[in-house]
Amino acid sequence: MIGVLINGAAVLFGGFIGLLFKKGIPESIEKSMNKALGLVVIIIGINGVISNMFRTQADGSLLSSGELLLVISFTIGTLAGEILKLDDKINAFSGKIEHKFKIQGFTAGFITASSICCIGAMGIIGSLTSGLTGDNSILITKSILDLVITIVLAASLGFGVMFSCIPLVIYQGSICLFAGFLSNILVGELLTQVCMVGFTLIICVGLNLMTDIKFKTVNMLPSLLIPVIYYGIRMLF
Repeated sequence: MIGVLINGAAVLFGGFIGLLFKKGIPESIEKSMNKALGLVVIIIGINGVISNMFRTQADGSLLSSGELLLVISFTIGTLAGEILKLDDKINAFSGKIEHKFKIQGFTAGFITASSICCIGAMGIIGSLTSGLTGDNSILITKSILDLVITIVLAASLGFGVMFSCIPLVIYQGSICLFAGFLSNILVGELLTQVCMVGFTLIICVGLNLMTDIKFKTVNMLPSLLIPVIYYGIRMLF
């Protein structure tokens, strides 16, 4: 659990450092930073999707898998998110925080940083390893990466980035605490499929930063549960 707390502290500290840089950044430079950061996030997402979708065979050829489940996951997951109006609820909650504390742009920073820092195999594997063996090396490595990412994000998107440490600690902490149970589930094809969905979400986050296209990424979050449900049903039968 110490590794999870270190990761949360790294995100909080990175956000704080980024805010110090943000104060002196002109609006024109801030927009350019958003586009550059969006491009980097898209590349990270594409790399993650490709690395989880393709496998090299013994003869050197590439074999792809999981495309159909990826489509089904986003179709059903996004539909569920739209019905539940998750994005509207998160924006309403974040809007109240913005209004009460007079924090402009809280929502964008919070959602973007939470998506980037929480989604990915490193957080899942690191939390499982920490919970099962007490080895925090993976989470410490992730903390260094998240520190750099949140500095850049906060310099561009502001105060909301710091608060992404809350869902990160809850999410990774839960995996760490229930590692004994989850270690037999979050492996193999299921982990690959969840990560594929997650990195596709990160591509959407990058597009939101870089372009005027705005994906309601919060409404897409239930997509992460569809592979779990699918493989759960397969295990029963």
